[in-house]
Amino acid sequence: MKVAVVGATGMVGTIILKVLAERKFPVTELIPVASENSLGKEIAWQGQTYIVQSLENALSQKPDLALFSAGGECSLEWAPKFAAAGTTVIDNSSAWRMKADIKLVVPEINADQLTATDKIIANPNCSTIQMVLALNPLHQLYGLERIIVSTYQSITGTGVKAMKQLENEEVGIQGAMAYPYPIYRNCLPHCDDFTSTGYTKEEMKLVHETRKIIGDKSIGITATAVRVPVMGGHSESINVTFKSDFDMSTVRKTMHESEGLVLQDNTDMCTYPMPKYAEGKDAVFVGRLRRDESFRNTLNMWVVSDNLRKGAATNAIQIAESLLAKKIL
Repeated sequence: MKVAVVGATGMVGTIILKVLAERKFPVTELIPVASENSLGKEIAWQGQTYIVQSLENALSQKPDLALFSAGGECSLEWAPKFAAAGTTVIDNSSAWRMKADIKLVVPEINADQLTATDKIIANPNCSTIQMVLALNPLHQLYGLERIIVSTYQSITGTGVKAMKQLENEEVGIQGAMAYPYPIYRNCLPHCDDFTSTGYTKEEMKLVHETRKIIGDKSIGITATAVRVPVMGGHSESINVTFKSDFDMSTVRKTMHESEGLVLQDNTDMCTYPMPKYAEGKDAVFVGRLRRDESFRNTLNMWVVSDNLRKGAATNAIQIAESLLAKKIL
């Protein structure tokens, strides 16, 4: 299979290449694509050297699959061109997620909706992916009524500039700032741009994308997204109210048996999810399960996942694997 990776030299693109190799995705020809600044550079993959190409060159080769991770503007301009050439595009940006005719996919939840006519498929936001993967199995049992989520998001979600800012601040070097304030020994209640309502775009992604993926516009959702000086992954404190009451033993059993989830919930042994230990893994880790004693049918949980893997690269490749399994790619 001829596969183009658009944004191949970026943070997520690098992980995409790594995960393609790890999962033995059937790549017969790789086309790494990046911005003009990276054209002509060499990258090594699977024992071979590849030259980074332009979008025009990649399009002319009509790849079977294009994995986009180069920002929304690039995706809006180029994804339709690749799709028109017969390429299936899986896009990591926010550009296509809320378009009515574009599928927004977490494979464990809604890959069954994919068809051969889906030539542009949206990969959800990283913080959304881990939340819906943890909540959907319980939604099937009890029905989601309301979600209150606070996120503790890794600086890797911002990119290389943020990582460099943290590294500089740790050793007292004054350098370029990815954030309006220091991130070292600090937390910023500010992920993405603020909207006119006072919520950030990141917070509203959790609202709108969750409803679309699960397929229920009636779910009440409110979010607070916070950037923390952490590398390994995103963490979320979730307070969820169900339409019907639940049994804690059934909740734990369901979490333990659900695809893509790892239950880490033994407070006697201080066992709970942490981003330090989620880094480099594809699972979504769930723990601190406990009934909210202040409100009916309500559960608290703590959810952690590597935002560059399941939150981006791995989920995108799992979408492609789903298409292969359905014989539509």
